[in-house]
Amino acid sequence: MKIKAAILVTSFALLVFVVIGSMGGVHASSNDGPYRQLQVYSEVLSRVQSEYVEEPNIPKVTDGALHGLLESLDSNSSYLTPEAYKAYKDHKNQGKADIGAIVSKRFGYADVVAVLPGSPAEKAGIEETDIFESIEGKSTRDMSLQEIRNLLDGAPNTSVNAEVVHGRQPAEPQKISITREVVPMPAVAEKMMEDGIGYIKAEALTKGKAQEISAKIKSLEKSGAKKILLDLRNCAEGDETEGIAVANLFINHGTITYLQGQKFPREAFNADPGKTVTTLPVAVLVNRGTAGAAEIVASAILENARGDIVGDKTFGDGSVTKTFELPDGGALILSVAKYYSPSGKVIQDVAVTPNVLVADQNDTFVYDDEDQAAPQDEEQPKSNSDDQLNKAVEVLKARSS
Repeated sequence: MKIKAAILVTSFALLVFVVIGSMGGVHASSNDGPYRQLQVYSEVLSRVQSEYVEEPNIPKVTDGALHGLLESLDSNSSYLTPEAYKAYKDHKNQGKADIGAIVSKRFGYADVVAVLPGSPAEKAGIEETDIFESIEGKSTRDMSLQEIRNLLDGAPNTSVNAEVVHGRQPAEPQKISITREVVPMPAVAEKMMEDGIGYIKAEALTKGKAQEISAKIKSLEKSGAKKILLDLRNCAEGDETEGIAVANLFINHGTITYLQGQKFPREAFNADPGKTVTTLPVAVLVNRGTAGAAEIVASAILENARGDIVGDKTFGDGSVTKTFELPDGGALILSVAKYYSPSGKVIQDVAVTPNVLVADQNDTFVYDDEDQAAPQDEEQPKSNSDDQLNKAVEVLKARSS
């Protein structure tokens, strides 16, 4: 996979060099690092054109190289062909149904980060860590993230066909058909637990969820809650600004996060004490399905020493993108800034590692050696115990009010 990506990137670099060079646009010294490499690429391209077993399809190579180039940067950067960019713009202007799965690109394919409860994806048996190998017969390796999302969305009551590899049960891709629906964002849930622990569960941090969580905190405190447990597991849908607002409910001073990019001046988001609603001890539950806005909450609470983060390492997402239209009608979607934790860690690159690590009990070990793979016909017993939740409760019990 890495070799293929490298070939694609190299192909694009060769094409760029040839075009710019033919226009007299390259005047840098041969000792200048990037241009020196382009001279090597030019020689390689010349050999490919003259010696390859058959005449290469340059337009196809160009599209593939552009995909590889952008995806080598990060999962949110994409190249869109003119056709794909038109579909992308049409999609943005339409309110469509979807399958209720949050996807990203990891290692080339469409990776399921989280699944909304009650969604078509959940009903079809899709789980986090699953991989969409193909959608409507087209490999997701050959598509940008925006193209993948466009295909998964559509009109209500229509179907999308896909081949899915279940991450927790390595096997051949399974063909499935999922009926799209208008999937509502689940409401924030709350309940009182033992020892005065108020439990809050957020499935998404879309617009308005900070206000919902604030109301739940106040309600739990009125009911006698002395500590708060915020469950952000599989919370991958949402907007980073909402994550900042949620973090501010618990943090009354210090930096929550900041944005920065090559041409994007640092923009810090500091806690506003007037927006803080509780000073009770807090713990936050996270796992691999925790992404984006929820990661901002977790990193802010952890690095401001406001509370404990319990569970698995998070997914790693969070950037600001900008679209650059190309002369041929295509477009580049580039990450121009990334969100950082208060201590300066790039959330999208390193994710958030809990200070209290507890593996998801649904995770299974996947052998690298196929000869040592666990027998497929042996059913592994599933535990009904929520080890992460139990540990978070234990951690909160140990904290003084």
